Amino acid sequence: MPVTISDEVLTAAQMSELESKQELALTLFQQERLTLAQASGLAEMSQLAFQARLADRQIPIHYGVEEFREDLRTLRRTEGL
Repeated sequence: MPVTISDEVLTAAQMSELESKQELALTLFQQERLTLAQASGLAEMSQLAFQARLADRQIPIHYGVEEFREDLRTLRRTEGL
């Protein structure tokens, strides 16, 4: 589902579209609503770069068995494993 954020709102927040996606991804990951793979995809960043951003913000990486399974499912869908 596409979400539209007006240029006026982005200007008021002093953010680019990509920055807003990254902020949303960081927040949803921190709230444990997205896995690492899902959040890095939303942020349009590699998982390594996203992890670095998490470290910069002192957001702990939660990565359990279910997240691992979800990442495997995502990889299988996107890369045909």
